[in-house]
Amino acid sequence: MASKKFDVMVVGELNVDLILNDIESFPEMGKEKLAKDMTLTLGSSSAIFASNLSSLGARVSYVGRVGKDYFGKLVKDKLREKGVKISRIIQDSVSNTGATIVLNFGEDRAMVTYPGAMNNLTVGDVGTAVLRQAKHLHFSSFYLQPAIRNDVYKMFKLAKELGLTTSFDMQWDPEEKWEIDYEKILPLVDVFFPNEQEILRLTRENTVEAALEKLSPISNSIVVKLGNKGSFLRNKEKTIKKKAFLNNEVVDAIGAGDSFDAGYVFQFVRGSEPERCLEFGNLMGAVNTTAAGGTTAFTTYREIMKTARERFGYRGK
Repeated sequence: MASKKFDVMVVGELNVDLILNDIESFPEMGKEKLAKDMTLTLGSSSAIFASNLSSLGARVSYVGRVGKDYFGKLVKDKLREKGVKISRIIQDSVSNTGATIVLNFGEDRAMVTYPGAMNNLTVGDVGTAVLRQAKHLHFSSFYLQPAIRNDVYKMFKLAKELGLTTSFDMQWDPEEKWEIDYEKILPLVDVFFPNEQEILRLTRENTVEAALEKLSPISNSIVVKLGNKGSFLRNKEKTIKKKAFLNNEVVDAIGAGDSFDAGYVFQFVRGSEPERCLEFGNLMGAVNTTAAGGTTAFTTYREIMKTARERFGYRGK
């Protein structure tokens, strides 16, 4: 495995985020509202994960689709700047690059997404030769990618046959149907990353404990993200809980869950124990909230750890 070209192969959606901050109130039909701040930046769960993981020092490659447009160029440029290998990002001639409009109002937010080219990503865009180059496969945003959705099982199965470890963050279902064949998929996933609401909706249970009872027999490690309550891991041997690193001056929480994933996987592919992976995931989720957007707080490993020490009193390496 040491001879692999990449630590992590990320397969997923790509879009930009247009973030409007400090708006007067949420929009109303027939009325115009003002925002005091605007940011256009790299968006999408998978891209934020890849960008921040690369900033930490992992060797990351990306498989996805963008349009032949300005936003597509922006996405590729932003990933390249962070060191992500983008040669497997396909420029789609059929659809434009996806975009999400984010409205931040106080501690609440609303989002509208145009999927665009992410709708057209298929398992054929991944392929055996691509997977052979990596130690680990990460897939995110199951419900936003209809063309690959029915083949996710096939993709994870191939990854395991080739000796890769795997992680999966299904994200929110905009249609709120939560249709996924998790009984087939989860046994092939080394680390499953739902948040509290997602695991409840997926299992149709009323408590996280009941949801875990349903999923644990078919899962390897389930890592549940609880925001400012921290996170915990359940595997076949034990349950581990870790407190959050709290930020009293949150800029915004866009991408905090994806940054958690990046921190966890960064340690996971280095062979760290689950306790360390979980703690570092919490830490990176907190670092994320110190700057606007999902990637701004992640520059270099040295600067990231400086923020971790100065803002959160972290004493690890």
